[in-house]
Amino acid sequence: MNGKARLRPLDVIKLMRPKHYIKNCLIFVSITFDRNLFHGPVLLQALLGFAAFCLLTSAVYVINDIQDVEADRQHEVKRNRPIASGAVSVPSACVLAAALLAAALSIQLAACGNRGGSLLIMLAYFAVNLGYSLGLKHVPFLDIVLLVLGFVLRVLYGAAIVSSSTSAWVYLTVFSLSFYLGLGKRRNELARTQGSTRRVLQYYSYEFLDKFMYLCLTLAVTFYALWSADGEVAAKYGTDKLIWTVPVVIVILMKYSADIESNSYGDPVDVVMHDKVLLLLAVLLVLMVIALIYLPGR
Repeated sequence: MNGKARLRPLDVIKLMRPKHYIKNCLIFVSITFDRNLFHGPVLLQALLGFAAFCLLTSAVYVINDIQDVEADRQHEVKRNRPIASGAVSVPSACVLAAALLAAALSIQLAACGNRGGSLLIMLAYFAVNLGYSLGLKHVPFLDIVLLVLGFVLRVLYGAAIVSSSTSAWVYLTVFSLSFYLGLGKRRNELARTQGSTRRVLQYYSYEFLDKFMYLCLTLAVTFYALWSADGEVAAKYGTDKLIWTVPVVIVILMKYSADIESNSYGDPVDVVMHDKVLLLLAVLLVLMVIALIYLPGR
């Protein structure tokens, strides 16, 4: 059936998973905190990098779906994915993955080259995710570490393409928050499927994942609060009012936690995209941070 499946544009778009591009917004962390978000040439560079990285992440998702096709067919949700359902054949998916990867590298080389090691970071991201798809996802603890690296490499890439720098507090926040998201995803998968669709889940217990998930959440809030209250940060931006964004961060994480405590697989993108209140709170936080960093007399 897969070999004769008629390729439809909607299925191709679904296979590319554009909704997951929201995670690539981490690329803009460095230029935002360096107060270059509205500097035309820098913003253009970041946007081109964002485009390249979006194509790269789509290639990664296609490869992952090719590798997981049989397991996805046994999953109550993933069986509806284009390859698992037979809407897109495996050969067609292979061609699509190669085209996406070639397009991503073409944009990267034309727009950024290897500025700040950005090409190497992009290749590292691809290697990490290729390894994840080819079997490292079945290695306990390493599977979660690789998920975390995916988030952190986005921030590193964003800093590299514009030759920017990011506070150590920010990286610690991203690390901790990424572990929280990864552990939460595994915890909810375990709760919903009892480990029947992902082999690595047999090595975890719900209690273990739950405990360390909330430990990492606590660390993420602590590191963000330390960044907002840091004297050098206050001097850099000329304001000590960033601490007032901390309560908003706490409310956002409370709302997110409430969502994943409900009937959810814990996928961060699905959780955020299906909760309009959470989205509005996230937008509010971004606007508050931008206003405090960029506006004079705040």
